[in-house]
Amino acid sequence: MPGSGPRRLFASVRARATLGATAVVALALAAAGAAVLWLLEDNLLREVELRAEVRARDIAGQLATGTALGEVDTSDDPVQVLDDAGRVRAVSEGLVALSGTPNGSVDPVAVPSPSPTPTPGPADGTADGDDDADGDADDDDGDADDDADDDDDADDDADERGDDDSDNATDGGLGPGQVDGDVDFVDGTATVEDAGRADYRFAVAEVVTPRGEALTVHAGAPLAVEQAALETIRTALLVGIPLMLVVVAATTSGVVGRALRPVEGIRRGMAEITRSTDLGRRVPEPGVRDEIGRLARTTNETLAALEASVERQRRFVADASHELRSPIASLRTQLEVGAAHPELLDVSGAVQDTVRLQDLAADLLLLARLDAGEHPAGGRVAPADVVREELARRRCDRVRVVAGPLEDAEVTGSRGQLARVLGNLLDNAQRHASASVRVSVRTGPPGAEEPGHVVLEVADDGDGVPDGQRERIFERFVRLDDARSRDEGGAGLGLAIAREVAVRHGGSLTVSSAPEGGALFALRLPLS
Repeated sequence: MPGSGPRRLFASVRARATLGATAVVALALAAAGAAVLWLLEDNLLREVELRAEVRARDIAGQLATGTALGEVDTSDDPVQVLDDAGRVRAVSEGLVALSGTPNGSVDPVAVPSPSPTPTPGPADGTADGDDDADGDADDDDGDADDDADDDDDADDDADERGDDDSDNATDGGLGPGQVDGDVDFVDGTATVEDAGRADYRFAVAEVVTPRGEALTVHAGAPLAVEQAALETIRTALLVGIPLMLVVVAATTSGVVGRALRPVEGIRRGMAEITRSTDLGRRVPEPGVRDEIGRLARTTNETLAALEASVERQRRFVADASHELRSPIASLRTQLEVGAAHPELLDVSGAVQDTVRLQDLAADLLLLARLDAGEHPAGGRVAPADVVREELARRRCDRVRVVAGPLEDAEVTGSRGQLARVLGNLLDNAQRHASASVRVSVRTGPPGAEEPGHVVLEVADDGDGVPDGQRERIFERFVRLDDARSRDEGGAGLGLAIAREVAVRHGGSLTVSSAPEGGALFALRLPLS
């Protein structure tokens, strides 16, 4: 059938566990690899940007201190200096080509430098000189008026400079000899002699020279180291992750296979038991006390219970066949004799055997229903009423039945089954009693209160039941007095039926010693 192979493969617990573990590890490794690459790229890029920023600030600092463009140290990494008009004013040595900056040219443009700002002096210097030349006594003596005029001129210059600084601060621009504190970054490429073309990260710094010229410095740092490191890590992940997944798959498959090996042993053992129908065999149990070990032990316990159940059923069928064989053979013999010699026909014996067959068939049918899990009806039953009805039916029995205290109480269950239990207990007591049988109903033992239960007791004055046989008498087809005839002793199903019915009603049936000296059977049932 098409596709049966893959379905058969993934129907294996081992294959599914291996696939699931490998998939989970693959997702985890992929996420971890992506995180590692992202963090590594971010850290390496920060290092490149730091290098470019340091280089750009260094050049901008040189320009801010009045270093001429031609004297700025632009060796090492690519550097380009632009003015406010976007013209190239300076480039680093050996720079052949550039991209990523506003101007891709590498040829500086010669632009006349602006005139320096004149230094303020005395407004009438020539006159003062003339006055000095003329030998004015006032001037030579350092007239206080002249000194006052000079102080006024200095104050005016200071006021003008203060106004200029205020205007610059207000406009947000840079003053002469200042470097912008904010640095931007752009990506680009550069071709340098003897190094070739490569990718760079450029730091962009703005500066104003002391002469008032606004310049923009582009200083690049190579991305080759970052790219090589990322490529190395990426290659390692692409090669390492599949190898790791192979190791994880092999390890998981081996571990799961080893863990499931006892399960396979249990399966083979169960298959062999099924084929051989030998319930006496057991599956192998591993030495460890884990889930599989508990599974093996539970399986063996189930096999033991099944074996016991089958053996019990086998004995039941064998005993039932044996019990049925005797009355059937007796009835057949009587009928054959009656057919040959009508005057010798024992009609009462034939009727007695037929009744015995009927009772035995009824007992077997009731046991079969109880074994099948039949639950009693949910009606209310008064055990005292059941006792009165049963005693009225037994007025002419060989052994007298005496009624003890009969307290009124109700239980939930089947009236017919409870009457059957009482009848079986009275039949058993009458067979073993010497002179009398006592039956009573109470809600608790003498001297104690049991409000949750009704206790029905049947006691006789016979020999009682030995301590070691008090549980065995409730087994099916068990009779302690083997010398007793089958007609008097019954088939050995009455007590077994009584206990089964008691358990189905949520109660219990036990036997102990009676005050009269015989056996005391106590049926305990929960109150309604």
